[in-house]
Amino acid sequence: MEILAFGVQADEKPLLEKAFAGHHELRSLDVFLNEDTAPIAAGYEAISTSVNCGLGHRVLQTLAAGGTQLVAQRSTGFNNIDLEVAERLAMTVARVSSYSPYSVAEFAWTLGMAVNRRIVRAAIRTRDFDFRLDGLMGRDMHGRTVGVLGTGKIGEAFTRIAHGYGMNLLGWDVVENPACVELGMKYVSKDQLLAESDLISLHVPLMPETQHLIDAAALRTMKDDAILVNSSRGGLIDTAALVAELREGRFTGVGLDVYEAEAGLFFLDKSLEPVEDDTLARLVTFPNVLVTSHQAYYTEDAVGQIIEATVKNVLDYTAGRRSENVLVPRS
Repeated sequence: MEILAFGVQADEKPLLEKAFAGHHELRSLDVFLNEDTAPIAAGYEAISTSVNCGLGHRVLQTLAAGGTQLVAQRSTGFNNIDLEVAERLAMTVARVSSYSPYSVAEFAWTLGMAVNRRIVRAAIRTRDFDFRLDGLMGRDMHGRTVGVLGTGKIGEAFTRIAHGYGMNLLGWDVVENPACVELGMKYVSKDQLLAESDLISLHVPLMPETQHLIDAAALRTMKDDAILVNSSRGGLIDTAALVAELREGRFTGVGLDVYEAEAGLFFLDKSLEPVEDDTLARLVTFPNVLVTSHQAYYTEDAVGQIIEATVKNVLDYTAGRRSENVLVPRS
């Protein structure tokens, strides 16, 4: 069986092709799956997608009409896939249920420290041989309070880093993580966490219940000098509301590895094109904001585990097996 993989990054391609060698043929594309590119998949029983591919009802219908029966997503998140439509079309959908939590947790901490210590601004200055310290003052994290929204595997890894820095730990989740409690984390309401935390990091999945978890009211609850980090999903934050608060001069720093309208932007070179997203254009102009392109997961370790799980998902499909990675089982 030949598999068609969409949205394959240059660094990812040789690893993906090597992993599938000896099992199935693989065709890798750097384009993302959407309504325009879906017809390319005609004749492929199995495809593999990335998180920024769009698998709404029209795309899924096109895929099914072309003979696609398996969608193997190379990510944990699956909010980009209409699972109800996939089930109606008798398509199997699988994801990567877990990979190295340290990749995202370490990057989230890096974002927080980068905006706290003004690393990007300092690096730009020194390239111009400007070695002044004006405007570069940060704060010690030791003794301050971190708020972790979502304390699963990634949230726990982030908590361990914060604990190592000697921070007070506040957590919010539907279920308490015993490992975080053992580290000294106190679980509180979302409002209390937002009001008391100096550094807030988001590690919850994007679902209807968490869409705009950080909305205008939540942002107003935060300290004026707080640091906000999001390395999970862009839709967790109401970006327009965030821009409005930043315009008022609030927050020491904001580190975003994700953006709610990133599809069609992130992972692509848009440097020579007119900027059409006014919200993102305004967001990146703030000197206390750092935006990266959904790269928190992008380590050799994590990508290797994602690819390994993706190969296993395809092999399980061909063998008629079902695993914890299957979101919509084979009918």
